[in-house]
Amino acid sequence: MLEQLPDGPKVLTGHDEGRITLNIAEADDAKREKIRAEMHESYRTLLGHFRHEVGHYYWDRLVLDTSWHSPYRELFGDESIDYSESLKRHYKNGPPPDWPLHFISSYATTHPWEDWAETWAHYLHMADAVDTAVSFGIDANNVEIESEPYTLEDLWDPDREDAQFFLSFLNTWVVLTNALNELTRSMGQPDFYPFVLPRKAVAKLQFIHEVIRSASRPVDEKNGISFQG
Repeated sequence: MLEQLPDGPKVLTGHDEGRITLNIAEADDAKREKIRAEMHESYRTLLGHFRHEVGHYYWDRLVLDTSWHSPYRELFGDESIDYSESLKRHYKNGPPPDWPLHFISSYATTHPWEDWAETWAHYLHMADAVDTAVSFGIDANNVEIESEPYTLEDLWDPDREDAQFFLSFLNTWVVLTNALNELTRSMGQPDFYPFVLPRKAVAKLQFIHEVIRSASRPVDEKNGISFQG
């Protein structure tokens, strides 16, 4: 975590070959809000930035040169396209107008690496928030709110062993965030969760869930048995 000094080198939040840098200035609410408005990012937080950069780190660890690489490209696109040119194009032209139908955020449209990192961060937001709700005894099954649940047909691979668990987690998240949005509206505040998850983003979220799940099941090399870590 670095601070931008008046005469010092420019501090940019980012990931570079395993090193994650966070500009501590974004912990200042006023500065972060100014950047959020300028960048049109409705959910810009310091924690979100950290989770995004962690996503870049784990792409190198869990996807690159593994059996996940090919399905990753089918879902997110070919990351070998020029990254610098993709950034320039994004900041010059902005996201395509139909991005809410395909991506978790407008920045995710920049490049397949950014799509992965944005979706990864979102998955961690979901997992942490649902876990916190459960720890306080909040049961989405007892919340009476109109919501159209996702189905197995919306997933990347509905035949995965953990598909039903992921679907339950996803629909719990939808109910929870709808309820939280109603709470913040009752206080005259902006929505707690200003997103609608498109089906293509749901497929990417399940893919990330499966990548993480596979990495948490190490193999007993002696007996060839996998176990939950």
